[in-house]
Amino acid sequence: MTDWKVLDIKVRRAVDSDLETIVGFNVSMAAETEGKTLDLERLRPGVAAVLADGRLGFYLVAEIGEQVAGQLMITTEWSDWRNAYFWWIQSVYVAPGFRRLGVYRALDGHVRTEARKHPNVCGLRLYVDRDNRVAQAVYAGLDMQHSNYDMYEIDFIQ
Repeated sequence: MTDWKVLDIKVRRAVDSDLETIVGFNVSMAAETEGKTLDLERLRPGVAAVLADGRLGFYLVAEIGEQVAGQLMITTEWSDWRNAYFWWIQSVYVAPGFRRLGVYRALDGHVRTEARKHPNVCGLRLYVDRDNRVAQAVYAGLDMQHSNYDMYEIDFIQ
């Protein structure tokens, strides 16, 4: 196995040419973590919308060499209590061949650095499937704390 400390992992904002990679990663993530099959006719334009309109959020991709190894998406939530935004980390995926090499750590570090540059960002949040113990351990290992909030939803699009 490659020692992640010697890998040159570059994190950058995703661009239009990353569309199919992000779509593929999202399909794989949904299948692996929730056993869901995503509707490509809905997913592809959803990803394209984020790539085209930064007000919706933005994707970051991690590259090793010329290959995209992982991704995440940032969306925002306004907090009236804090008069600032939370950045929500979503759509996290690291390709199987690149896991346990520091790819997510590189993405996370980039997000933290960028968020701290913006005085109107008050923190980072994410949600994780309650049964995804591996991801929970990764986030806890990066000093993220379990929130005292539970999430409720009504999903109009199954």
